[in-house]
Amino acid sequence: MSSTKQSHQEWFAEKVPADWIDAPPEVTVDADEIVVVLPVPADTEIRAFRAATKADRMEIATDGQHLFGRTVSWGVKRADTVSLFTHLAIPAMTRLRQPERRVLDTLVAGGVARSRSEALSWCVKRVGASETIWLEELREALQAVDQVRREGPAAAGPA
Repeated sequence: MSSTKQSHQEWFAEKVPADWIDAPPEVTVDADEIVVVLPVPADTEIRAFRAATKADRMEIATDGQHLFGRTVSWGVKRADTVSLFTHLAIPAMTRLRQPERRVLDTLVAGGVARSRSEALSWCVKRVGASETIWLEELREALQAVDQVRREGPAAAGPA
């Protein structure tokens, strides 16, 4: 997993013009999408940057989509603020028992969200924000498991 992510990182670092950014692009990959966040100087006007780079970003995205088989989405990071230009919102279906549905319904009734779907998204964002260290440790552990699997013996066939 980490070697694949590394290759995505390297590929986009080579493709993005150096005069657009003041640090290497931040590349995040999942099963559906590659999000490329371009760290830009603090004085960059984001709307103008987005318009000026659109054709080139679209060309890079098209090449990346063909190479990696995933949608490529873009954003910028200016100081501590990230602005995503385009990105996917993938539906995630789940089955919830009554106690979990009651949590979502309470959030809807309280005006925190307009629907169960929005309430579930709110919950996921809260966990992501409050448990960043734990989630990063879990991701690192999963990378270690992937590495062990790659280095282990080939899967045995039926006896």
